[in-house]
Amino acid sequence: MKSREYLERIREIPALSRAVLKKIVVDGNTAVFHLVTDETYHEEDVVSARAVTYEFVPEGCMADVRVVKSVPSEEGVRARIAEVLKNKFPAAAAFVSPEDIKVELDGAGGRFVIGVAESERTQFVRGNVLDGVAADLCRTFPGAWTGDCRSVQKTMEAPPEEPLPPPEVIIAPRVFRIENYAPIYGASPKLAVYIADLAAGQTCVTVCGTISFLEERMTKKEKPFFSFSVSDGSGQLRLSYFTRKATLEKVRALKAGDSVCFTGDMELFNGSLSFRPKAVDYGTPPKDYMFEARPSRPAPPRYTAVFPEPCEDLVQGMLFGETRLPAGFEQGRYVVFDLETTGLNNNPVAGPMDRIIEVGAVKIEGGKIAEKFSSFVACPVKLTEEIVGITGIEDEMLVGAPPVETVMADFYKFTEGCALVGHNVQFDYKFIRYYGEQEGYLFDAKTFDTVALSQQLLRLSNYKLNTVADHFGFTFRHHRAFDDAFVTAKIFLELVKLGGIPK
Repeated sequence: MKSREYLERIREIPALSRAVLKKIVVDGNTAVFHLVTDETYHEEDVVSARAVTYEFVPEGCMADVRVVKSVPSEEGVRARIAEVLKNKFPAAAAFVSPEDIKVELDGAGGRFVIGVAESERTQFVRGNVLDGVAADLCRTFPGAWTGDCRSVQKTMEAPPEEPLPPPEVIIAPRVFRIENYAPIYGASPKLAVYIADLAAGQTCVTVCGTISFLEERMTKKEKPFFSFSVSDGSGQLRLSYFTRKATLEKVRALKAGDSVCFTGDMELFNGSLSFRPKAVDYGTPPKDYMFEARPSRPAPPRYTAVFPEPCEDLVQGMLFGETRLPAGFEQGRYVVFDLETTGLNNNPVAGPMDRIIEVGAVKIEGGKIAEKFSSFVACPVKLTEEIVGITGIEDEMLVGAPPVETVMADFYKFTEGCALVGHNVQFDYKFIRYYGEQEGYLFDAKTFDTVALSQQLLRLSNYKLNTVADHFGFTFRHHRAFDDAFVTAKIFLELVKLGGIPK
């Protein structure tokens, strides 16, 4: 069902010319459409609305209409504006207090004015804040709504005292004892660090593993060096080793399958973390050694920057087929998430990681959308025109947003005990895992991909998010993290109803 087309038809009825669709409640094969209007209506208007509604429900379904007259108050509109700013434009909301919002009602909608400091006007005008608030008011209240901002003098207030941060949790890198040592260079290491636990700043650190790739190469000055790939069961490491003349032939004798240990330093090179070896020797992990699972930093005791809020799906876009979730699904907990990023590189091996600039997520509990998590993320680099064009996010919108390390801590707490769901989930999940690991948070939840579920259950020309959303009659603002996450959650629930039960 297309909500926009439905409302256009409803608004052809004179008494409902400014009506809004508040919600749709589905009970079995009956759908009840709840309309709100600020005009006086009569029973014949409801009958006309019911006739229109029947045209938009599948054959065999029953439809009914409930109409409520509600005239918006200045107080109610002001509260709604504050809520929209907080939820959708948190960076802008930081500069607005309730008394800065003025509302004027004109009987056919109204106008709002937000008072901001002169330095913040650009963020409100160019950041689509005013348009976003006005669009929400048009969906929430009858009539047409417009907005503007005015300059006001802001006085600086002393910031509230912040609670003491929780004690820092330091997770030591995992190590194992080196056996069967035999010298090539002669560094004589005793312990090796797991490759997966290598981190910036480590010096004179040793890794021990099996050679999977080895190639001798030459520098521009015709000096030999060796390119290695080594794995230890926890990860794989690519490195280049420049040998001395005294050990050149011994290194040339190495081959794939040999177990060696490299000693060196972790350094940043061209923006990427790399291992610079200084010595190579023979060595193996202990026989029958069982690798330890890496412990994660515990979830923080409280949220510090991004605070989840209640969230509910009031309008169901699919009114046909099976409308009930399968037995047992309600016992599961799922977080459906989406990111906006500065680019497509989610693998540090391929070069500098692109950055997260927005996180959006909804939590499904008891088979229903229950909570939302939404935040911009501070970005130290200027956004490209391409990214601004795709996402609609501009540099000014990220001013005052929390840093990625703070957002990852709050997101880890939000996802605790939940499976993760996304549309092409592994793309975003690699960003989450990488930036989480930088802070010691190891995201290892089970994941479900709505692309794969859609391919199993639907026959479509393609499985892009907007294509699948159109199939179910969902409309949304594409390429914004929360909007994408919210519609993905709705798609996920519909796919589960069709038999895509997560295992």
